[in-house]
Amino acid sequence: KPLAEALRPQSGHALLVHGPQGVGQFEFAMALARAWLCETPEGEAQRPGGRACGHCAACRLIDAHAHPDLRVLLPEVWQIELGWGNEADEGGERKKTPSKELKVEQVRQALDFSMLTGGRGRGKVVVLHPAEQMNGVAANALLKTLEEPPPGQRFVLSCGAPQGLLPTIRSRCQAVRLPLPERAPALAWLTARGIEGAEALLDACGGQPLHAARLAEAGLDAAAWTALPGAVARGQSAALTGWPVPVLIDALQKLCHDQMLRLQSIAPRYFTALTPIDRPAPERLQAELTRLSAWGAELRRFARHAEHPFNAGLAVEALVQQGQVALRGPAASRGGRRLHSSA
Repeated sequence: KPLAEALRPQSGHALLVHGPQGVGQFEFAMALARAWLCETPEGEAQRPGGRACGHCAACRLIDAHAHPDLRVLLPEVWQIELGWGNEADEGGERKKTPSKELKVEQVRQALDFSMLTGGRGRGKVVVLHPAEQMNGVAANALLKTLEEPPPGQRFVLSCGAPQGLLPTIRSRCQAVRLPLPERAPALAWLTARGIEGAEALLDACGGQPLHAARLAEAGLDAAAWTALPGAVARGQSAALTGWPVPVLIDALQKLCHDQMLRLQSIAPRYFTALTPIDRPAPERLQAELTRLSAWGAELRRFARHAEHPFNAGLAVEALVQQGQVALRGPAASRGGRRLHSSA
């Protein structure tokens, strides 16, 4: 439904596609670009709902990342993750640490592109993702063209945090909000891709199926996810050495969040195999929540440096040791019972 709405003829020249991370903002933006550039006439059976046919010359060029009327702007780290090289990278060597920013040089190249005559007669499209990663100079460079675009030029800005964009950027775009998918179709989508333990992985990602799929692609299955709380409580860092450090930090932040919920007899959100526990006495509850809050703050500090090229094994060991201390309490110290799953 959101795609059909966005494809209506009255849609503006600049769309802001936003929603929770992991619901497919980039994929949605690319579906729009494909539909706008597809050369199969609308109304034919190959284009249900106005979507791209997937078979014409334009669609094949997009698949090859070679369409002359499409520019996709991604930070270097996203180019690696999505396998999409940008013209802005040509002629220069990639840094050891890929940038997470959309830079002004990329935006200026896209604006120069927008002034050129289209090559295939279907207009031109610029996709920016994630748009909130534009630095201030890049965002200001984009403003003028967003307000007065050349004829036939469309922009799609996709992001997970629209509040991170300049208000003047947001005001120049027609917003398209993507909600979290319902649980049943999300599970069906994951299962159709051969992902086992889809329910646990979907919970692990807060209902975001693309994130769940990426966890599976990284080699983390449902068994590894459900085993993490116990491994941390026992200080078994060796059991987690295969986890990428950023993924482990995210998992530990979720474990910290869920443990705070469980201390208050609330069902966990991410580690749903764990069960709520009896609410401790007020003094002990406050002490344990304070300890967990301190752990959460330390994890946030660590997350800011998660991409740094430090020794992964030492990082995992340090993170697990911190977690063991944070989870250690009167009940946890008696064999880690508080973190046992319902299974």
